[in-house]
Amino acid sequence: MTVLRRIGSALFAPAIAVVFAAVITTLVILAIGENPSTAVRVLFDFGDTPAQQTQAIVVILNRAVPLFLAGLAVSVAFRMGLFNIGVEGQYRMATVLAAGAGAAVSLPAPLHVVFVIVVAMLVGAFWAAIVAVLKVTRGVSEVISSIMLNFIALGTASWLLTGPLRGSEEGAAIITTKDLPESGQFPGLNGLFDLVGLAQPRGELYGFLVVALVAGIAISVLLKRTRFGFDLRATGLSASAATASGIDARGMVLKTMLISGAVAGLIGLPDLMGNTHHFGTEFTAGLGFLGIAVALLGRNSPLGIAFAALLFAFLDRAAVPLQFADIPASVVTIIQGTIVLAVVIANEIARQLTRRRAEGETGQAASPAPESPPTGPAGTAGSRIDEHQGAGA
Repeated sequence: MTVLRRIGSALFAPAIAVVFAAVITTLVILAIGENPSTAVRVLFDFGDTPAQQTQAIVVILNRAVPLFLAGLAVSVAFRMGLFNIGVEGQYRMATVLAAGAGAAVSLPAPLHVVFVIVVAMLVGAFWAAIVAVLKVTRGVSEVISSIMLNFIALGTASWLLTGPLRGSEEGAAIITTKDLPESGQFPGLNGLFDLVGLAQPRGELYGFLVVALVAGIAISVLLKRTRFGFDLRATGLSASAATASGIDARGMVLKTMLISGAVAGLIGLPDLMGNTHHFGTEFTAGLGFLGIAVALLGRNSPLGIAFAALLFAFLDRAAVPLQFADIPASVVTIIQGTIVLAVVIANEIARQLTRRRAEGETGQAASPAPESPPTGPAGTAGSRIDEHQGAGA
């Protein structure tokens, strides 16, 4: 029963959020004079042919991979009680420098791929370390410093793209870095469709999906099965209590932000190494902020974040088909925003219900139980009284 209650409390907030978002979106579609059933049909229309259906699956999975990594990066800091709002800047800096470094070297295929990944993680960790150092040495709020560093990162990335790392010709409409050589590109996973008997899609399924899965498993094990994870969660619950028990709270802030930034550095690599092979002015933006929503909806659990990333990717895929059905693509944004708002409210309600239940159970345990009359070997209090009376007679 305890396990069922725990699962129910974990699913309560996301379920309420999705239902609430569906109701609000239905009202919005009705307000603009369109039929909500049309929107539902478009959302679940994956195409008529097998190739179209597998292509829709590829689009969803490819979109979900960076969202999952963004949610992981945010969730690591959330578990510590830190708000790493700077994931956006961390992954933009990591991607542009990894693209430039990857295009500048020549290595064998496996080493080249590893080199690009390591560079991205190091840059992301360095950019997050600035936030951590400011917090532990000067007491600067990580929210303020990470937001400011986002602007610095965007400006720096723009300067690098138009200056030292520019690969496109002068006068080009789209400015990009040099393309990664083939040895630095991550191979796709389209061979899996042949193994399971599905039609080949037009696009390529990102091979970086494997790296994302490994990262999710590693983060889950790190947070739930290691001493470091226990110290991290304990410090997040109460830094003073953690310090009193011998945990270096300041050191945990630095380590947590380094891990969060390193994971953030991976966010742009699925597109960089699996699709565009360069960083440019049209590179995907906003993934860091979407990661906050994904982490909230997934309740900071890697498994929950995976489902939340798939949901957001599923909604993003429908943006263009909705426009063909005369429904504004902004409906997708409304759904996602409403989900975030609803999940915050539902999480607070669930937290209060859990607290009240715990207080009630504590009160019942603390109340003294009525004393029972003493019993002896004869089995009942009455038998002892009868024995005493008989002895007196």
